[in-house]
Amino acid sequence: MTGGRYTLSTLRALEAESIGVLREVAAEARRPCLLFSGGKDSIVLSHLARKAFAPGSVPFPLLHVDTGRNFPEVLAFRDRWVAANGLRLVVASVPEAIERGLVHDEPGGSRNRIQTPVLLAAAAEHGFDALFGGARRDEEKSRAKERIVSFRDEFGQWDPKDQRPELWSLFNTRVRPGESLRVFPLSNWTELDVWRYIAAEGIAVPPLYFAAEREVVERDGMLWAVGASVPLRDGETSGTRSVRYRTMGDADITAAVESRARDVAEVVAELETARVTERGATRGDDRGSETAMEDRKREGYF
Repeated sequence: MTGGRYTLSTLRALEAESIGVLREVAAEARRPCLLFSGGKDSIVLSHLARKAFAPGSVPFPLLHVDTGRNFPEVLAFRDRWVAANGLRLVVASVPEAIERGLVHDEPGGSRNRIQTPVLLAAAAEHGFDALFGGARRDEEKSRAKERIVSFRDEFGQWDPKDQRPELWSLFNTRVRPGESLRVFPLSNWTELDVWRYIAAEGIAVPPLYFAAEREVVERDGMLWAVGASVPLRDGETSGTRSVRYRTMGDADITAAVESRARDVAEVVAELETARVTERGATRGDDRGSETAMEDRKREGYF
């Protein structure tokens, strides 16, 4: 209390805003769901959902679009997290969608773009009309254009020039049949906010977020963990370095960073001096063009 008035810390103010968004959209939407990747942002978002609806259960399921190229450690964490917190999980499988001809794999290419039709098909199958995502405005310039409640047309597409005003944090959640919303309760958080909140709440995260000695190969200034998803090319040599991950995408498009941060406190200290965003430092799928992310988002990607 300051001067007879209650004040909130930055983290608690962000928490209150996010919980308010979750509650309002859950009350207005017919069938919301929460997109869950097993990464830090979706973990924090699902933790906030549990807080928002306690002591009851979270009134909507988690949806994971499994590309078949996820880090095994992240999938194992996903299953533990869901079981430990009494959450419901829906899995939309890209490999299964390839088998039935919904999408077509490109040999040697990532599955980033083809997961969008799988996401849209799962949303249509289950009738999801509002999908909560963990995107933040500080991650990437096209995400900075998003509203907290972001409108999608009947084809699941996003038009950055056709979005609704959000004056005084008032949200328009109305949609016509076939239309949907993407909702980003963490919009105003930063990567450092997320990690400080993880520290304050004692939230578990996959071990890949912490530094360890791992076999990596350097390509175009990025460090890639050598394995089934990233085999060595002719003429390449690998080495063991202390690295960790700042973001959790597919193993074939997500690079590591050199680090000595082996626990949450050390990650927070490291990020306090970082000058490059996590996607800018580690995501090969964003380097295809200046508008790579925005092009995918227009098609329905998160």
